[in-house]
Amino acid sequence: MCGIVGLHLRNPALQPRLGELLTQMLCEMQDRGADSAGIAVYGDPRWSPAGHVTVSFVPDAAATGLGSGTPATTAAGALTAALGSAVEVVDAGPTLVAHVPAEVGTDALRAAVLEAYPDALVAGFGADVAVLKGVGHPRDLAEAYGLPAAQGWQGVGHTRMATESAVTPGGCHPYAVGPDQCLVHNGSFSNHASIRRDLVAAGVEFDSMNDTEVGARFVADRLAAGLTVETALKELLTTFDGFYTLLVADSDSFAVVRDAIACKPAVIAEHDDWVAMASEYRALVGLPGIAEARIYEPEPERIYAWTR
Repeated sequence: MCGIVGLHLRNPALQPRLGELLTQMLCEMQDRGADSAGIAVYGDPRWSPAGHVTVSFVPDAAATGLGSGTPATTAAGALTAALGSAVEVVDAGPTLVAHVPAEVGTDALRAAVLEAYPDALVAGFGADVAVLKGVGHPRDLAEAYGLPAAQGWQGVGHTRMATESAVTPGGCHPYAVGPDQCLVHNGSFSNHASIRRDLVAAGVEFDSMNDTEVGARFVADRLAAGLTVETALKELLTTFDGFYTLLVADSDSFAVVRDAIACKPAVIAEHDDWVAMASEYRALVGLPGIAEARIYEPEPERIYAWTR
C-alpha cells in the first residue's frame, strides 16, 4: 500500500518548522506502511551545511535497528582516515550523515564511506539533501532521525508496506541515486525487470531488488543526460507499466505524476506559503493555512511540477 508525503515551502519564514510539519505528515501515513520509513530533507543546516557536500549512509545495509550501531565520532575518525582530510559526521538514528567542504567533492566522500564501511548503503548525496532510511515504525524512526528539529525548504517522505523486496534499509524509500535527487513511489511497476536489464547493460549499478529503485535509476539516468525532471517523467510514463503515484524532487523542483489508471491515491494542496502532496488528505490537515489552500486530486498522466 505505502504512503507518500511531500512539502515544498514557498515562504522562507516556515523553514524552521519543516521537520515539525514533515513529522506530522509522515506519522499520519503510518497506517499505510509500518515496516519502514524514510525521509529526504533539503537545506537543513546541521545535515547539509552551506558550502559543504553530504553523503547519507547506513553503515550496515542489512541492519534493522533504530540506531546505526556506529557512533558518529567513530565514523568521523574512520572516514577522515580513508579520505585523508577531516570529515564531520552527524548521528541521525539508523543513518549517519557525513559532510566535507564542497571542494572535496561527493565522489571522494562516497568512496571514503565505502572504503571504511564496505557493507554500507549510500542513502543519498549532494550539496543540499540528507536522506534518512531505516526499518521500523515510522513514529519511532522520526524520533530516531531527530526529524522534528529539522529545517529547510523541502522534504519528501515515505512509509512502506513491503511487496517487492526485503524489509531492509536498501528496500526503503526515498531512492536518492543521483546528486540531490530523490524519488518515492506508491504502487508497483510491472515491467521493472526488463528495464533493470537494460539499465544494467548500460552500466547502471543497483543497491536492491526493489522495483522503485528501477524508476529512480531511470529518472537519474535521464537527468544525467540533461533532461529536466518534467521531461524525464514524460519518458517514464511511456516506458513503465503498472500502477503508481510518484513524487520526485531535486534541489530546485518538486514533481508529482500518476499512471494512466490513477488507482493509487494522491492529493495535492497549494497555498501561497507552500505546496504539499500526500497519499491521503489526513496527512495535510496540520499544515498552516490548510483551510485556505486549493486542494485537488492530480489527474492521470499529468505532470505537476513546482520550482524554487
